[in-house]
Amino acid sequence: MDKWNVIPFPGLKTGKRGKELREDVSTKVKTWAGSLKAVQVLSEKKWMILLTVMGFLLGKAMILDELSPFAIAYFAVILFLRRDFLIPVGVAILAGGFFAPYPTLFTIAAEIGIFYLLYRGLSSFGKTELSYAPVMVFTSAFMVNLFTVLIGPSFTWYAVLMMTIDAVLSFVLTLVFIQAIPIFTYRKKNVNLRSEEILCLIILLASVMTGAVGFTVYNLSAENVLSRYLLLLFALVGGAPLGASVGVITGLILSLANMSAIYQMSLLAFAGMLAGMLKEGKKLGVSLGMLLGSSILAVYLGGTGDVITSTYESCAAILLFLLTPKSILNVISKYVPGTQDHSHSQHEYAKRIRDLTAERVTRFSQVFKQLSKSFDQMSGVNEMGQGQQDMEHFMNAVAEGTCSSCFKQQQCWDGKFYQTYKYMTEMMTSIEENPDFEAKDIPASWTKSCAKTGAVLDVMKRQYGLYQDNMQWKRQIYDSRVLVAEQLSGVSQVMEDLAREIQRETTVMHKQEEQIRTALEQLGLSIHSIDIINLDAGQVEIEVVHAYTKGFDECRKIIAPLLSDIIGEHIAVVEETMTLPKQGLATVTFGSAKTYEVTTGVAGAAKGGGLLSGDSYSTVELGNGTFVVALSDGMGNGERARLESSTALNILEQLLESGMDAKLAIKSVNSILMLRSPEEFYATVDMALIDQYSAQTTFMKIGSTPSFIKRGDEVIPVSASNLPVGIIKDIEVDLVTTQLLPGDIVIMMTDGIYDAPGYAVNKEMWMKRMIQEMDSEDPQEIADILLERVIRYQQNKIHDDMTVVVGRVDHFSPEWATLRIPGIDRMERPRTVS
Repeated sequence: MDKWNVIPFPGLKTGKRGKELREDVSTKVKTWAGSLKAVQVLSEKKWMILLTVMGFLLGKAMILDELSPFAIAYFAVILFLRRDFLIPVGVAILAGGFFAPYPTLFTIAAEIGIFYLLYRGLSSFGKTELSYAPVMVFTSAFMVNLFTVLIGPSFTWYAVLMMTIDAVLSFVLTLVFIQAIPIFTYRKKNVNLRSEEILCLIILLASVMTGAVGFTVYNLSAENVLSRYLLLLFALVGGAPLGASVGVITGLILSLANMSAIYQMSLLAFAGMLAGMLKEGKKLGVSLGMLLGSSILAVYLGGTGDVITSTYESCAAILLFLLTPKSILNVISKYVPGTQDHSHSQHEYAKRIRDLTAERVTRFSQVFKQLSKSFDQMSGVNEMGQGQQDMEHFMNAVAEGTCSSCFKQQQCWDGKFYQTYKYMTEMMTSIEENPDFEAKDIPASWTKSCAKTGAVLDVMKRQYGLYQDNMQWKRQIYDSRVLVAEQLSGVSQVMEDLAREIQRETTVMHKQEEQIRTALEQLGLSIHSIDIINLDAGQVEIEVVHAYTKGFDECRKIIAPLLSDIIGEHIAVVEETMTLPKQGLATVTFGSAKTYEVTTGVAGAAKGGGLLSGDSYSTVELGNGTFVVALSDGMGNGERARLESSTALNILEQLLESGMDAKLAIKSVNSILMLRSPEEFYATVDMALIDQYSAQTTFMKIGSTPSFIKRGDEVIPVSASNLPVGIIKDIEVDLVTTQLLPGDIVIMMTDGIYDAPGYAVNKEMWMKRMIQEMDSEDPQEIADILLERVIRYQQNKIHDDMTVVVGRVDHFSPEWATLRIPGIDRMERPRTVS
């Protein structure tokens, strides 16, 4: 029974009338289901159907009325790229050869047969690569044509020449089809087509149209209608250059297929150029341009009948063009470089890559963060249970070394366990407090209870030495784990910041770039290119490639002041690079000029007037708008102290420059210094991080002496109570943040200067009074005067290394401020979406 006859339809009456209605509805449902299935099959097989139709037309196509190089080239590419479509496409090619104007069926069949035999032969040697296809096609076509000429009625040089041309054209068309056919088979994943790929696609489409030569509808030539339709599509998408290119290529190939239509090349080229010039008018503008171009040349080149026929063919192509869905035009636009849809597609692709990269970086950040937590947990668990385990191991070693062979073992450990354990603990504590503990110092109560007091003491001393060494290595391992955990945490933080930076999306600022170019060209400068990377306030970055004139310094005197006026903030030259010296081109990077500048001065002296001081200092800009004034004092004096202090500063600067948090950077430096040597070496760190855009300053003081801020007649101390780095593993970091004002002077010093008055004097008040008495505003002069006065106060004796670093904060005043050009408006900055 048919399954559709048993479908229940509620509401239909029973009886003969109801049965008729049910049968009628069932028939309609089966028809609808069949149509739906057919549509589904067509959707799944659309590429096979398209390639099969193209194969039929290419098999039928001929040029110069005797050459058919398209069929074998198309078959070869299909065999390599889409072997699953080989049978229907091959049958279609042979069918096209059967309906060709001249009998080519047997020639095409012979070429296909020889090519397939060559393919099978190379397959047995593992040489079936696509790069061999053109040579195989040339060989097949040449052998068949040579055989045809040899058995033909006449063997002439013309026949040999045409035979060779056919084989060469097959070779060239194979190269063309290799580039073009993957676009139809979705085998090319990258939608960014190169110019040669677009030309190959046009040649393929024009070759397919060649197979339509001879088909007419109401006296309208099918190849002319299709060629003008193709011209309209590409003229709307790519403009005049692409429209003219399509016209030339299609006209050339069609004229080779039909020698009487040689004028089509010039007609289509002119019509394509005119249509592309009117692309701003959308479909109607392009249609009008093509109609005018084809009509003008048709009037010039043909008679009255040809003009009317050409006009009708153009109108038919325009009708097809107007009926073309917008989705097809959008798909073509995505393939053609330079179009808005292509740019949007590339932007979306770049956005997906950016988001994917940011996601992976974030994932790696989470991995590092989890590893850091794991190391922290492992260190905490080991530290909690380590003391009890060491105590038990210590007791077992002493008991096995002495008590195992003693006759009173059961009496001491079984009968008086707690008393024996107490005596052993007391003796171990005594040894820990006094490593030179001897047998005569043992209490009498222990001597009465133990029969081997001397042996127990010797074993306990030996085990205590091993215990100390073991604890030292365990502390080293623990510190190493802590360092690894801190470093992993720091790396995780840096990667999170990097992911946020990657995800920042900025718009393409063509309007702003053109505004800058117009302003610079009004001044007579030769500008090669302008790229605006960032326009955020305080983070402006613009790259300009221009023809420079040696010795005139246009960048600082003209371009930077002009950009300052247009953008509305001070712009300065960040970097200059000679791009093409022979052509006189230089790439100059302009960026936001800092609002504040820091000038510094340093003065120092080594202990006893020596050459090498244990103090180290640094005044450097990190590159992110932060200026660092740092000072470090290593323990002791001389080379070793200098090594510790310089190491602390160098590592700290590098960690801060990489984007690591200040507290975490200090803890990392502390762990590194502790692991460098088992000896107790430490270093103080006194660092001021000055933001050159806001003058907000963060003081990082680790075991250092107070710093001072001189603001007019007022002296403000800045201090924090922290231990130096390299002493204890769990260091506390206190950051002091303050807002500096223009003209403020920051004075930082080591303990050699701060402790100069001795313990009987209030050092802070003494130093504030000395700073207040200075009238100079120059940082270097202040540093020299302060050092000189301290040395004179100590009666020209230098008891410790002395170093003082002075930094002055002022408003930044560029040498060339702004340059106002009449008629140039201020730039509108686009918003940055994160």
